[in-house]
Amino acid sequence: MKQLVDLLIPHAQEGICLAFSGGVDSSLLLAAACRAVREAHSDKPVLAVTFATRLHPHNDTAEAQKLAESLGALHQVIEVDEFSDKRILMNPKNRCYLCKSLLFKSLLQAGENAGYHYFCEGSNLDDTKVYRPGLQAVREAGVHSPLIDCELTKNQIRRLASEAGLSTASKPSTPCMATRLPYDTPFDYPLLDRINRGETLIRDLGFYNVRLRFHDPILRIEVDTKDFTRFMEHRETIIKAMKDLGFLYITLDLEGFRSGSMDEGLPGNR
Repeated sequence: MKQLVDLLIPHAQEGICLAFSGGVDSSLLLAAACRAVREAHSDKPVLAVTFATRLHPHNDTAEAQKLAESLGALHQVIEVDEFSDKRILMNPKNRCYLCKSLLFKSLLQAGENAGYHYFCEGSNLDDTKVYRPGLQAVREAGVHSPLIDCELTKNQIRRLASEAGLSTASKPSTPCMATRLPYDTPFDYPLLDRINRGETLIRDLGFYNVRLRFHDPILRIEVDTKDFTRFMEHRETIIKAMKDLGFLYITLDLEGFRSGSMDEGLPGNR
C-alpha cells in the first residue's frame, strides 16, 4: 500500500481524478489516492468519477458514492451512452477499445473542467496478461494505471483492500454486460437487461461468481465449480426463472466460471 501511496503523492497537488467503478480495484486505488492527498497536505480532494452507462449494471452507484465520500473524495456520476457509437452495438472484437475511448474522453473533460490534471484508473497486472483492448484506449488518453505500475495482481489487491478495511475486498467483479455475448453478435439494451436480471436472480440464491453467456438460442451459465452441487439443488428454480426471462435452452458450463471465457476462441487465447 505504501508503494502505491508514494507513487501518487507527487500528483496530489495537480489534483487526482480517478475512474471509480466501486469495485475492489478502483476502491483500493481511491483509498491510496485519498491517503496520498492527506500526506501531501493538498487542499484538493480526489475526484472519483463513476460512469452510468448502458453496458454496466447501475446497482452499485449509491454504494460507490457512499464509499467515495467515506474516504474523503468528491464523487461525480457521469452518464455515457455507449450506444451512441453504432459500431459498439455490433460487438466487434475491439468493442472494449471503443467503449473505453468514450469513457475516458468523458473522464478527462470532467476532470479538466474541475481543475484536475492527473488521471488514473484501476486496471491491475492480471489485465495485462489477457485480452484487454481497452488498455490501449487508456494509454492513448494519457490516463495512468498505478496498480499496474506497482505490479499488483487481483489477489494482492483483495488482500490489501481487506487489510485497509474496505467493504469491497470480497466483492465479485462486474464487467461490461457485452462480455456475455460472442464477438460480432449484435445486441440491444433489452437483451442485456434480461441477462443482467438473470444473473441477479441466480446471485440472489447465494452464488458468488455468476455469468450468463448467451449463444442464441443457448444460455450457458457459469458458476464456480465448487457450487455445482448446490446449483443442481436449485435447478428447477433456475430453469423456470431463465425461461420466464425468455431464454429457450438452459445449460451449465462444466468448466465453471472463468473471466473472459468469450475470448477463448481468439488467436493467442486457449
